[in-house]
Amino acid sequence: MPKLSALIDKLIGKLSGWLEALVVMLPNLVLAVLVVLVALPLARVAGQLARRLFARVTHNPPIANLLAGSARLIVILLGGFFALELLQLDKTVTSLLAGVGVLGLALGFAFQDIAANFMAGLLMALSQPFSEGDLVEIGGYKGRIGRIKLRDTELETLDGRSVLLPNKDVFQNAIVNYTHTAHRRLDFVVGTAYCDDMTKVQRCIIGALEDLDGRLPDRTVEVFFQEFAESSINAEVRIWLSAADELHYKRCRSEAMIAIKAAFDANAITIPFPIRTLDFGAGVVGGERLRDHLARTAS
Repeated sequence: MPKLSALIDKLIGKLSGWLEALVVMLPNLVLAVLVVLVALPLARVAGQLARRLFARVTHNPPIANLLAGSARLIVILLGGFFALELLQLDKTVTSLLAGVGVLGLALGFAFQDIAANFMAGLLMALSQPFSEGDLVEIGGYKGRIGRIKLRDTELETLDGRSVLLPNKDVFQNAIVNYTHTAHRRLDFVVGTAYCDDMTKVQRCIIGALEDLDGRLPDRTVEVFFQEFAESSINAEVRIWLSAADELHYKRCRSEAMIAIKAAFDANAITIPFPIRTLDFGAGVVGGERLRDHLARTAS
């Protein structure tokens, strides 16, 4: 059985070569294992230190957590690459880096939206257009900011609904922040009858709102007549409020409307209903009363 003997001898020679290589590489293998074992706790410590450092610098938890995780990952990768170098696996390191690059490119194309949301969250975390608890309006949704994450932002609407907004949409839409400003202006339109004195109407509105609770005392009440409408003369009323909170805004608007209606009633100023004129006579300019028209046609 010469062939079988030759095959056994070849197998024994191969195993002997592997054993010799293992004995030669054993010190490096032990060192590589020690490097990995040391790199893991070092990565944990580096992550904790980085989180504390970046928390002082950015004052933004998502950014601090991201940078801390990046520091931890860098230490682990350095430890792994150094261990491979000790094992003389230089080509493996090069191939691994190339594979990571190709994989990252493929994942970038496959998860474009996720990457866009992540980058938008990162940019918003740096610019900080709002904070948790702020009253904002984004993309037609109005409410208070809940949790701010790197992928999406939680918004609690004023009627109690929870909305998750992708950070890409938040970043690309206009953001109205009602909390960043200390004051807010209340605007609404009041219509009065054509028969009322406009100067009297203006004076009556200002007098009704001078003592409005929640109004800024150093800003005057403004009343501007804006148009001759179908059934009324419309005036725009402007009041500056002492707070921008939504509840304060709604309460002041309600109290302002109550005060104006009471002042109009006390001064015989009319808030007219819509009026329609029916013209029953051909060629009659301006129409005529229905009663007169019926009496005329009956005779």
